[in-house]
Amino acid sequence: MRHRVAGRQLSRTSEHRLALRRNLAQSLIEHETISTTIEKAKEVKPFVEKLITLARKGKLEHRRRAIALLGNRDILDIEDGKTTKKGTVVGKLFSELGPRYLERPGGYTRIIRLSLRRLGDNGQLVLLQLLGQDEPVKKERKTSTKRGKTKKTVGSAKSKKSAKAAAASDAAASEQTGTEVTESERGAGDKQ
Repeated sequence: MRHRVAGRQLSRTSEHRLALRRNLAQSLIEHETISTTIEKAKEVKPFVEKLITLARKGKLEHRRRAIALLGNRDILDIEDGKTTKKGTVVGKLFSELGPRYLERPGGYTRIIRLSLRRLGDNGQLVLLQLLGQDEPVKKERKTSTKRGKTKKTVGSAKSKKSAKAAAASDAAASEQTGTEVTESERGAGDKQ
């Protein structure tokens, strides 16, 4: 039984899962968008978000922790048939991505489902992307109230409105008759 065992197995051994997670995270940091299956994307998303949170802190111990978790693969670029080193994955993580998300409290990635399916096994394909700097932060949801409290507030609001309406009608009547209605008389009228 697998009671209380977190994470997806993905039909791989633990070493293979670790290598897969590292490779997907490194590719996402390098290219900022990757296409993969929904299960793999859901598995690597929290890992990448934790790495970006480390990069936001930006100290030496956080950089060492990121290297231990991720590895420090080189970013290579092919120009005129020659491969040139443009930097490392951890270097890009700490120099570009960390400062990009300083103002963002979390949610650095998104998963976009594609209509395409993989030919071999008909797996659902998705795009796993890092959010751009100009992406808005979602507004926080208002917490829902219990129904009993809502009913009470609605009822009290109705009673307040009826009290205001009664006071307005008393004021209008007093203007017509030329007499003033005191608060105690209004209260006595409301009770009846």
